[in-house]
Amino acid sequence: MKRGTTIWLLASAALSTYAAANATSFISFPDNLPEAGTNGTATIPTGAGLEDTSNPTHVIGNGTSSSCTSAAVVAAVKTGGIITFECGPAPVTIQMAQTAQVFNNGASKTVIDGGGLVTLSGMKLRRILYMNTCDQSLVWTTSHCQNQEYPQLTVQNITFTGGNASTASTPYGGAIYARGGRLKVVNSRFFSNDCASTGPDTAGGGIYALSQYDSLPLYVVHSTFGGESTLGNICSNGGAVGSIGVSWTFINSLLSYNHAVGHGGNPASSGTPGGGSGGAIYNDGDTMVLSVNGSQLLDNEVNAFGSGIFFVSDNLTGSITITGSTIKGNTGGSWYPKYPQISAPASTPITVKSSTISN
Repeated sequence: MKRGTTIWLLASAALSTYAAANATSFISFPDNLPEAGTNGTATIPTGAGLEDTSNPTHVIGNGTSSSCTSAAVVAAVKTGGIITFECGPAPVTIQMAQTAQVFNNGASKTVIDGGGLVTLSGMKLRRILYMNTCDQSLVWTTSHCQNQEYPQLTVQNITFTGGNASTASTPYGGAIYARGGRLKVVNSRFFSNDCASTGPDTAGGGIYALSQYDSLPLYVVHSTFGGESTLGNICSNGGAVGSIGVSWTFINSLLSYNHAVGHGGNPASSGTPGGGSGGAIYNDGDTMVLSVNGSQLLDNEVNAFGSGIFFVSDNLTGSITITGSTIKGNTGGSWYPKYPQISAPASTPITVKSSTISN
């Protein structure tokens, strides 16, 4: 398929599958920033949607904005469980003076639900949320930290902004770094988060993930990364998200105006610091599956490869499926063997249904 070609594949069977009404009603965000998600109608699989927060373990705040503090968030996340907020009727931004860390010996499942009113800000100084089953400071709980079922973390109905991992010991994942267990993102927004701007493997302006349990998919549902030209997430690779060996499933989500700002690719070209691939998505590793359903990848930018998607399965077992989605207007880079804006080895199976891919 020549670069610049618009692909319209209207398979009636696929349309009937993905036009199913979405039974989940998502909270709107009452501010003037981009809403979470798209109007896509891709079906949300069981277990990929909102978690029940009707019986919270922790309620942060007593009804006023001033009662919702960074210290309270950090303490609640350390213990884990169902976390909700009572910060008053208006939107509130909590300035995170410290990165909230998920401890492996806390609750098996942690849900952070902002109710559509809460923004966590890293103030351009620090990462916002960190989980790592292989970090001894967070307590080792198994002998196989690279593949353990718990803890599991869900963030929903919440906004992450101003996260910055560039000075962290692992300078990946400006808003969220997630290794081990499982991460799920539902009806959430990621604005202006950053990680290190150079490096062949540095990735994930919004989220960086690896070692998800049993290679089960990391679901991103009805969420937005960027959304406006001034709100994009930035990293050397994977402006919105990056990973090693992780299968992602994006459902009814928007990834736009994110930037992979490194130079030289991976491995780094001689005389360069490396990076610059995956304007929206940087997906590297071995056996993994990328699914983009009912989603939009728009106006992302790279310097090296994959202005929309960079996908390299080193053992050539990975695959990509794009259904009911639009990939358009992503710019920069080269190496587009099959489709514009998607960099992947020519042997990678890419299935496209009912979607538009165009410059």
